[in-house]
Order: sequence, then C-alpha cells, then structure tokens
Amino acid sequence: MRVAPNAVIRPYTRAAALSVPALLLLVLLLLVIVRLPWAGDLGIHAATIERLRHDLVDPGNPLVDADTPSPYYSPWMLLLGCLAKVTGLSAFAVLRGAAVVGLALLVSGVWRFVRTFSDRRGAPPLALLCLLLLWGPGLFTWSGFLGLNSLALTVSYPSTFALGLSFHFWALLRRALRGAGRRGAGWPAFLGLGVLWSVILLSHQFTGVVASFGGLAMVLGARPWPTRGLLLRLAGALALGLAVLLAWPYYSFFDLFGVGDLEEIHRSLYRHLLSHFGLALLLGVPALALRWRRDRRDPLVLFFLLGAVMFAAGGLTGHYSWGRVLPAALIPAQLAVALEVFGAGRAGVRRALTWLLGAALLLGAWTQAGMLGYVVPRDALPAPVAAKYRPPWPGYRWLTEKVRYGDVVLAKTFPSRQIPAYGPYTVAPGYPDFFLPDQEERVAAVRAYFAPSTPRTDRVDILRRYGVRWVVAYPSDGGLQPDDPALRRAATGPRGQVLYEVRG
Repeated sequence: MRVAPNAVIRPYTRAAALSVPALLLLVLLLLVIVRLPWAGDLGIHAATIERLRHDLVDPGNPLVDADTPSPYYSPWMLLLGCLAKVTGLSAFAVLRGAAVVGLALLVSGVWRFVRTFSDRRGAPPLALLCLLLLWGPGLFTWSGFLGLNSLALTVSYPSTFALGLSFHFWALLRRALRGAGRRGAGWPAFLGLGVLWSVILLSHQFTGVVASFGGLAMVLGARPWPTRGLLLRLAGALALGLAVLLAWPYYSFFDLFGVGDLEEIHRSLYRHLLSHFGLALLLGVPALALRWRRDRRDPLVLFFLLGAVMFAAGGLTGHYSWGRVLPAALIPAQLAVALEVFGAGRAGVRRALTWLLGAALLLGAWTQAGMLGYVVPRDALPAPVAAKYRPPWPGYRWLTEKVRYGDVVLAKTFPSRQIPAYGPYTVAPGYPDFFLPDQEERVAAVRAYFAPSTPRTDRVDILRRYGVRWVVAYPSDGGLQPDDPALRRAATGPRGQVLYEVRG
C-alpha cells in the first residue's frame, strides 16, 4: 500500500514545530542559570552547602550557631557539599551545577514519562510546554511548581532535583509494572524504585508526597492489574524505602509529621486559584474527563483525584500546608492536555483543543515574559515586558570583606534569609526551623533588640547572650544608636544598609 508523503512528513513537522519553542525555553533557562537570580530559599541552600563543606559528618544547624539536625541535609545536598569540599568551588558555583543537573533530570524525566503514554514524537515537547506555560493569567512563583518564572528562580533548588527524579520514578514504575508481560520486572528493579522513592522524600518532602501520590496512581491504574508476585515486590520496595528513611543519619524524617506552624505560610496557596492555575484547570479537567471516559482507571485521572482531594481537604480543615500537594493535581492535568492533542479522540475535538491550547500557551508565555529580565538587561526589553520584570534580591556579598565564616550576625528576618549563604550565622533563623528548640526565644530576642521601647542594657545583653559579632540594619530599623559605644560602623551596603561591628 502506498503511503501519501504528507502522512509521513506531517508527524515530523509537528514534532519539530513543538520542539523548537521547547528548546528555546530550555536555552533561556540555561542562560538564567548562568546568572542564578536570587529569590526565595536560595540562601538556605547555599548555607547548607557551606556547612557541609566545613563538616560533612556533623554540620550543625545551617542558619544559626547551634548543633541541631536539619531536613535540608538531604542526600542531594550532601553530594553537593562533598563536591564543594573536594573542588573548593563556591556554594553558588555548586548551585549552578545543581541547576543544570536538575533541569536535565526534569526534561529527561518528562520525556520518559510521557513516552509511557504516547509514542507520538510531538507529545513530549508539547507536554514540556504545558508544564512551563499552562498556568494562569496571574504570575505565581513557588518551589515545587513548574511554571517558567517559578522554575527560573528555583531551578537550583532541591525541589527541582526531586521533581526531575519523580518523573523518572513514575516512568520506571510504569515500565516495571508492564515488564515481561503480567509478571512485571524483577526484584532488583523494584528495590531500586524503593531507594529512589526514599531519596525523593529525603531531598524535598513536599515533592516526595507528590511523587508518592503519582506512584500510587501508576499502580492503581496499571493494566493488567498487578499479580500477587508484583504486589509482593512493590511491598518489598516500600519496605526498603521506609528503611532508608529510618536510617538517614542527618535528620529524623518521621519527626517531620509532628511539625506545626506551617499553615499561615501556605495560606496563599488557596488564594486566587483561577488567576494562578486557571488555564491548567480549565483545559486540563476536560482533557482528564475524556481520558476517564475511555479508561476508568486512567493513571493521570487517578493522580489528579488524589492531589485534588488532599488539596481540598487542606482548605476545608485549615491545614493549608497540604496545599503543597497541588502539583499532584496540576501535573496530570497539564500532561493530559498535551496527550489529548495527540490522542485517539475525534478529530474535531482534537482540533478545537489544539487551538485553545495554543492560545492558552501564548497567554501563559506573556504572563511570564518578565523572566526575560533575568537574561536580557531590563533597558533592552520592550516596555510592556520590562513592566513585568521583577528584579532579584541583591544579596550580601558586600559583607564578606569584613564578616568571616562562623561569625554571628544580628539582623531582621529578610537579611537573615541571605546572610548565612556566605558563611556567617544569624541570631534567629530567617525560615521556620522545627528542630531548633529555642527558635521562639531567638526570634523574640531579635524583635526586642530592634523594638523602640527596649532599654539599652537589654539590647547589649542580647548581643552578649548570642555572641553577636556584627549587626546589619537600616537606619530606620531601630536598635542601638549608631554612635553607641558598643558598636562601630564598619561598612555601608546597598540602599543605605549599614554593617556595625560589636565592640568588646
């Protein structure tokens, strides 16, 4: 039978047309990595590498001068700390390398996972475009969420590494369940999956929950249904993964279940849902419904339901930290749209979905166009794009001429999120630290130091109690007067911020 030339050329043309914008976005992210714009949690990850560089066995608290465990000491960060120790590279240079590895894992993981659902060449690049651009008309940035702007700021974080591993985990699990017919893959493959699952959980706990929901959905949606032997191997993988979690020496993973005070931080995940995620939901839910009509145990549908139910339960019960599971609903919705464009449904439905998706992706790209400012100078951007640009944090490298590794610096919360990245400690952690027993006392001490009603003697006592060598403050922050005999002005930083040396 003769095949029309267009029938052969069209799939390749479509795949190429989708691969070009996906490749351009990846090149853009690689250029962002060169600059490594500072926002969010970059400081604590750099500080974690600094502590591990100085002591791989007992690094202590990454933010304050205290000998406590920390969930930031994950297998991935331990590897990065070893790299910093062996090579002598700075923490930020190591984080750039981590960003390249994380991005490579993410792209290859998406590719492998999508290929378990479709052999169409255009499906993986379209899936990647959906994950990066199919969000909402309002800008949203949070670690563990794959929007283009969010990823530009968090690509070096452990959350990106863990998400990349998660896509590989789901792909490998699907292949293991289908390997060798109904028998599935052997014990080595499943035990390896158990270890991989534990590494994801240890590296970024919230992403670990998303990975776990995805893994459960892959098992519940497996066809044919797993045999007794397969279920036994799955149980063995689960047991080995739990054993690794129990044996991890740097912090107690299961103590995290008793952690509180996370709800207010995550309340914003439940605000402006349509603005932040509307495009993914408005197109993704119908695409999932089409898949559900064809298969009542479709893994992506089950994945979405698990994530959506837990997210809703968090909102209804006030457990807003459960909102971090939202990628478990968004990822399958975004992937479902991409897969349905190449699916087996009616041509008219596919055509309509293609046009709607194209418009949604363009809107998503425009919403996140401000991230071009991380690569292109703001003055070179068109005015409408420049208006969307949000400058990254400036950092505190200017302190390093005076402040040395291990010195204690007293500063307010925002500077305390960045200063430890260069080696010093702060009096109070810039982020909640649930393994630090005197966290509240430290936070209260910093607040009291800067409070206008605090007597001088109490301020000086705070400096002595915590062994403070330096104070970082704006003139309007409060605290001891600049001409106080306990302080000496040592340097001036951006926007008038001052570094004071503590005398005596």
